[in-house]
Amino acid sequence: MSGARTLADLLGGRAAGPDGYARLAVDASAWTALAAGCAASLHDLGALWADGGTMRMALSDSGRGLRAIVSLQTDMGHYPSVAAHHPPALRLERAMRDLYGVQPIGLPDPRPWLDHGRWPERRNEARYEFLPTAGEGLHQIPVGPVHAGIIEPGHFRFTANGETVVRLEERLGYVHKGVEGLMVGAEVEQAARIVGRISGDSTVAYAWAFARAVEAALGWTPPPRAVLLRGVMAELERLSHHINDVGAICNDASVLAIHARCTLQREDVLAVADACFGHRLMMDRVLPGGVAADLSAEGVGKIRGLLARFEETRDEILRVYDSMPSLQDRTVTTGIVAAELARQYATGGFVGRASGRAFDARKSFAYAPYDQVDFDLKMRTGGDVDARLLVRMDEIGESLRILLQLLGRLVPGEIRAVRPAAAAGEGAALVEAFRGDVFVSVRVGADGRLAHVHARDASWFQWPLLEAAIEGNIVADFPLCNKSFNCSYSGHDL
Repeated sequence: MSGARTLADLLGGRAAGPDGYARLAVDASAWTALAAGCAASLHDLGALWADGGTMRMALSDSGRGLRAIVSLQTDMGHYPSVAAHHPPALRLERAMRDLYGVQPIGLPDPRPWLDHGRWPERRNEARYEFLPTAGEGLHQIPVGPVHAGIIEPGHFRFTANGETVVRLEERLGYVHKGVEGLMVGAEVEQAARIVGRISGDSTVAYAWAFARAVEAALGWTPPPRAVLLRGVMAELERLSHHINDVGAICNDASVLAIHARCTLQREDVLAVADACFGHRLMMDRVLPGGVAADLSAEGVGKIRGLLARFEETRDEILRVYDSMPSLQDRTVTTGIVAAELARQYATGGFVGRASGRAFDARKSFAYAPYDQVDFDLKMRTGGDVDARLLVRMDEIGESLRILLQLLGRLVPGEIRAVRPAAAAGEGAALVEAFRGDVFVSVRVGADGRLAHVHARDASWFQWPLLEAAIEGNIVADFPLCNKSFNCSYSGHDL
């Protein structure tokens, strides 16, 4: 693309900081050239956020091992739109405009995103207009934001021709909590509790990303045992949600036996996590500087027993799944995400890997303890519900291998280091949660409190692909597609 610049050219050999990110300020022309570089697949957009009067972008080139956070000082809140060149930035820019009032010049879609017109002092009664669809015999089906199950709220506007979906448009933001505002001025420990609740199903991953970002900002080194225990908790969290979602996908295809087996296995994981770390979801167990709970020799035994039971469950589920053509008839070729879209959106997690995108933060930008662990990056190329389900099952097998290695390396030691004297600094971290990479950036002020925190869930780049995946499928297959993604509402709505 004309005018595009590569991340490597821009950095020019500039060294990365302790967190692995090089940092530099750019002008508007370089900012636009980097946006064009994203569109030309020269590098990936990892996050985009506002910090006072400054806009920041996290960019990466995993092939070259490069990461950078570039900053642009806005012109009285105005800056060149990234989405004008690179569509995956669209919702990010709309959200930042709603939250901070920054104005992306050339933004292709001016509608609000998180702001539903009900915020104090910003009340806006203007009706939200969904995008028009032209054609004969089309009708709309509104679904949500309140759903039949015990799930978070989100609105889905289907345009269909009979049973065939022509377009799906999402409207999210119903669980906006103001988490970034809550963390401004907060003590590190208080902010850690908030971050761990951004999306409860990824509480370990969020807490770990926040901890690593704070540690990089302050030069705070966690003890080796704590790093291993973080890995143990993260893999238990991954097992819990992968097996639960496999069951839920099969349940939406009316295969209740697999669903029941998966639900029982998830309960097994949660019970073991509670017995070992004192909380079923392991919430508030990962902290800056280390962890809050140690693992006893008895706990190690409990986890080893869990792994044996989980392996048996995995083998049985795969055997039943492979022997049921009626189930595969619902999953194979349903809800396909094209490889090109997965690449364009730099889609992480099993959604990206099921469409052939070879990215996993544990390998692509390896961090301890995964840099010393042997495991494989599991991928499929079908891009459908079947591929996403099988990638999860493959990853369950790898998580079982990882846990055995981590448990075997545990040696006695401290589980949390004392906070160093340094009060101020910046740091960022990328951690692989069960649904994909979680990015957290922090800025610690001179008073030792958080001046700014931004967290980006993998769902920001997965929700738009769900809209694409359902096109051409029947309405009745949407639950299967939706569950095969299992995007986070809460992690997205901030």
